[in-house]
Amino acid sequence: MPTTAEKRREFKRLHESGCFLIPNPWDVGTARFLQSMGCKALATTSAGFAWTRGRGDGAVGRDDVLAHIAELAAAVDVPMNADFENGYAHEPEGVAESVRLCVATGVAGLSIEDFTGDAAQALYDFDKAVARIKAARAAIDRAGGEVLLTGRSEGLIRGLPDLDEAIRRLKAYAAAGADCLYAPGISTREQIAAVVQAVAPKPVNLLVGGPIPLSVSDIAGLGVRRISTGGALARAAWGGFLRTAKLIVHDGSFKGFADAAPGAEIVKGLTG
Repeated sequence: MPTTAEKRREFKRLHESGCFLIPNPWDVGTARFLQSMGCKALATTSAGFAWTRGRGDGAVGRDDVLAHIAELAAAVDVPMNADFENGYAHEPEGVAESVRLCVATGVAGLSIEDFTGDAAQALYDFDKAVARIKAARAAIDRAGGEVLLTGRSEGLIRGLPDLDEAIRRLKAYAAAGADCLYAPGISTREQIAAVVQAVAPKPVNLLVGGPIPLSVSDIAGLGVRRISTGGALARAAWGGFLRTAKLIVHDGSFKGFADAAPGAEIVKGLTG
């Protein structure tokens, strides 16, 4: 098992060139299976984890999230990035304290987003959003600076589809110390290229949460450094569960089990 420091160095190395997949498991089993498939890094999903606790995305408290992040980071040999939502605080000082606690879990990276949690006023105002990234950067630096910080601009998936504003924020987050930039919701070649060019040479994370007419090689060709899936893998798993459960409960049919994964294949992936 690599040390935490080795995982963190490897995570930073992955961001230096090329393009890599960073899919999002939601428990130890899915994390270990993705590792067995050759994934070089993984990331938590706030939504996927919340659903395992019977809650909606954003409804799990900081202590439970930190315990989950620590469990996943310790369960695999590859670097783990934390979907750390808005840092579980509004003010920069609170973000700094949360980031300090997250660094202690053993993660290789973490993201801080500018979504307030209130759909009526979805984003923190510009200056406060930048101050929150600065606070996260300072907290990481005080802890040794090894953890990679991703700055997220959430407007495009929070009812504010203004790409220019998203880019303005990403550039400011880069200047404030974010190592990687991320605007969930971009999906077209033009949008992706615009974001990559705007924050260059810093790396960009692309969220692919549904079917898009672009392959991994297409995305890499646009200059994206890493590709995450957010809650999409968890939703895909829930899709299979829901379809099969509905057939049983509503139709009295067990046909859905035809697509079930063999237990031996699951165990092989979990145990190597």
